Amino acid sequence: MNSLQLDALLTGRAQPFTRPGSRSGIAKAPRQEALAVTTLGLVGDEQGDLRVHGGVEKAIHHYPREHYAAWLAELGEHPLLTQPGAFGENFSTTGWTEDDVCLGDLIRAGSALLQVSQGRMPCWKLSDRFGVADLALRVQQSGRTGWYYRVLQEGVVRVGDRLQVVERTHVDWPLRRLSAVLFDRRVEPELLRECLALPLVPSWRRTLERRLEKAEVEDWAPRLEGQPHMVNP
Repeated sequence: MNSLQLDALLTGRAQPFTRPGSRSGIAKAPRQEALAVTTLGLVGDEQGDLRVHGGVEKAIHHYPREHYAAWLAELGEHPLLTQPGAFGENFSTTGWTEDDVCLGDLIRAGSALLQVSQGRMPCWKLSDRFGVADLALRVQQSGRTGWYYRVLQEGVVRVGDRLQVVERTHVDWPLRRLSAVLFDRRVEPELLRECLALPLVPSWRRTLERRLEKAEVEDWAPRLEGQPHMVNP
């Protein structure tokens, strides 16, 4: 998986979303021009709730296009699945999945240098976007989450650029394996300790540390289902 082509580059503006007081930038449109890549992501891209989306650890979201076939098989024909952007992704490609990409991979994208920071933790906004009540849970259970990049070197990227793996340091930790630990209802202390030796983002580290300390898995319902009168997923 040395390199592949960036097939679609997408951005979106934050706008009122489905629930009272909520906002989201999940609806993204393709961009053909070259875009500047900053430590906070693509210029022109926005997030509706910066407490849980965006920021330096979630600067750019990448979602594999090949997953769309699996979702079509599960959900049937759906207007969102006719083109890239259904999952709020910034990068759409064919050739890499969570089985191929490892935590910490360094990726050259155009003139920018990116690092794989974490897999996505799906939330209720995906379910609302698709009109499928349990879609966030399905995304979590399937492992078809996509992943995020942090930006180590700012630059410029455009559709058609090559994404090139330039360094890999955690070959034993593809994102699917790491997400399987995060989304496991069982608490396995030795496995958690192994994960905690990795360069995890602060939020994942806190989650796994709490599990190890309390010997129990946190409640996922607020993230997956949200609260009818609350913005925070």
